[in-house]
Amino acid sequence: MKRIHYFICLLILAFIGCKSNHPHSRKHSSKRPQTVNTPLNPQYPGVSLNAEDSLDLKIGQMIMIGINDRTSLNPNDSLIQELRSNKIGGIILFEKNISKTNSFETLKKLIADLQKNSTVPLFISIDEEGGKVHRLKEKYGFVKMPSAAFLGNINNTDTTIYYTRNLASQLANLGINLNYAPVVDLALNKDNPIIAKYGRSYSADPAVVTKHAAASIHTHHAYGVKTILKHFPGHGSSMADSHLGIVDVTNQWNIIELLPYKDLIKSGNVDAIMTAHIVNAHLDSTMLPATLSKTVITDVLRNMLEFKGVVFSDDMQMYAISKNYGLENSIRLSILAGVDVLVFGNNVTASDRIKASEIHAIIKNMVASGQISQERINESYQRIMLLKQKTF
Repeated sequence: MKRIHYFICLLILAFIGCKSNHPHSRKHSSKRPQTVNTPLNPQYPGVSLNAEDSLDLKIGQMIMIGINDRTSLNPNDSLIQELRSNKIGGIILFEKNISKTNSFETLKKLIADLQKNSTVPLFISIDEEGGKVHRLKEKYGFVKMPSAAFLGNINNTDTTIYYTRNLASQLANLGINLNYAPVVDLALNKDNPIIAKYGRSYSADPAVVTKHAAASIHTHHAYGVKTILKHFPGHGSSMADSHLGIVDVTNQWNIIELLPYKDLIKSGNVDAIMTAHIVNAHLDSTMLPATLSKTVITDVLRNMLEFKGVVFSDDMQMYAISKNYGLENSIRLSILAGVDVLVFGNNVTASDRIKASEIHAIIKNMVASGQISQERINESYQRIMLLKQKTF
């Protein structure tokens, strides 16, 4: 198995060293956005990237949390104390956080209240791929966003830009600054129960996927909204859903699933990448899911594909992780693997929901015990804060 793994690594090295044969892969890319070493937000003039920032603050920036079914904050909300005590770096919103009446205004106020109570500007994130994965639905008065499959079938970037412009403008107006899109999985398995079934992939052709993903990123950036590519190293060939359990793609995965990542990373426009909870023995012979695999995240994504940005986990409460690796073990493994932001969506039963302060305490205890080094926390903190400062 080690020889096979070594051969695969050599193959990937040769693969990423080749120039792309896809002329459209950078059509919509622009110059790399410049980051600036200035305060993150005029509202917080004292907040910048400083070596002396506290460990509590640094760990908190690594935590992205779902806020259950809140559509507003009241003055006594326990979430406010977590925000003010540096336990949270980002919020992930779902349809359940959208009020059925006055949806736009109520959601905008919720986001403003969250930001107002945070010591550092938050990532306010949402899954807005379009199609089936569309939180801001038309029935609440929001804009239409078709699926990636719909746009890929039309295969006209002007159409992709048109719909994405409407979406990105709306996100910016609400105060949402981070979108878990575009999906760059390849629709290699037409029976895939979580990607192809829901129309979440632009195409099985990596050139088409790259072209439309680049257009989506460029359009989001025009409105100041950052994007996250997903699901690395490729979920499109899978035969099962990682929400329900471990998914092994060893026998289906194809190296061309890395092509969109390779080309988009080279363009300099990738803000962040989300990991997949999938097992691929060709990439990691220990059979750890990508989210927990240092081989996949550090060796392949960071060292081979040369990605320097922020790595987000997929939801750590999905059964592929939570039912097989345990809370503390999965947190430790993911951070050591190279994940910068751990996502806990809290889309689980009430008894399984978790507070940011609990996650924070686990990580802090691991630093105190030497299981995770402060240097490793600093690496993630620097990447996160630079992304929060990034302007377009």
